[in-house]
Amino acid sequence: MKIKLFLMITMLFFSNTSEEKVAFWGKNGHRATGQIAESFLTKKAKKKIDKILKGQSLAFVSTFADEIKSDRAYREYSPWHYVNMDLDQTYEESEKNPQGDLVTGIDTCIKVLKDENSSEEDKVFHLKMLVHFIGDLHQPLHIGRKEDKGGNDVQVQWFGKGTNLHSVWDSKMIDDYGMSYSDLADNAKDLSKKQIELIEQGSIVDWVNEVHQISIEVYKSAKIGEKLSYRYNYDHFETVRTQLQKGGIRLAKVLNEIYG
Repeated sequence: MKIKLFLMITMLFFSNTSEEKVAFWGKNGHRATGQIAESFLTKKAKKKIDKILKGQSLAFVSTFADEIKSDRAYREYSPWHYVNMDLDQTYEESEKNPQGDLVTGIDTCIKVLKDENSSEEDKVFHLKMLVHFIGDLHQPLHIGRKEDKGGNDVQVQWFGKGTNLHSVWDSKMIDDYGMSYSDLADNAKDLSKKQIELIEQGSIVDWVNEVHQISIEVYKSAKIGEKLSYRYNYDHFETVRTQLQKGGIRLAKVLNEIYG
């Protein structure tokens, strides 16, 4: 009986742990960013992307990079989902992961997609990865501390259930809001041309440093073991919406530069 109980507890622990550790924006978050990006694509870029993806939308392929993570053949791409850096550092100052990070992952994808000699298979793969990585870049805890795995080890409660701060920002707030990814995309803020141009400015590294400033505030927003619920969502969901929209606008900017 004791052995059976131990096995049940062990299975529950590892099930919950794996569920929390693998989240990188929830599916709705990534798909919202993909759909927002499509509305900012040039006709030329949209036509080329449509051909490469054989009609699949950016929203549809946006979760591909997470879906392949359970396959050991793609293990080398795992570090490309995030950047680890101390809160008082810029990306330029931070110690770089020899296996790569979000910045090197995005740069690699862009390089492959711009290379006329890249195979069709490589272009499809790296386009799907790029869509996902630009989304990941805008989730504040993907630019987080190494010691707590971007907030994965910051244990909190969400409406009375144990989780971690990273998961709250990946999916808990989005799921609690109750909108589909299409609803989130369709209800993105109305922005002026000047506001859009300001969002588009800068390099990938500039965007990382900008999001890192948000991650500093996110770390301050909750203490270990804190009980989070309606008030936390009320205080922070606008930041989530803003980041999803910025991710979509910037994804479109990168794709427009690649495909003209």
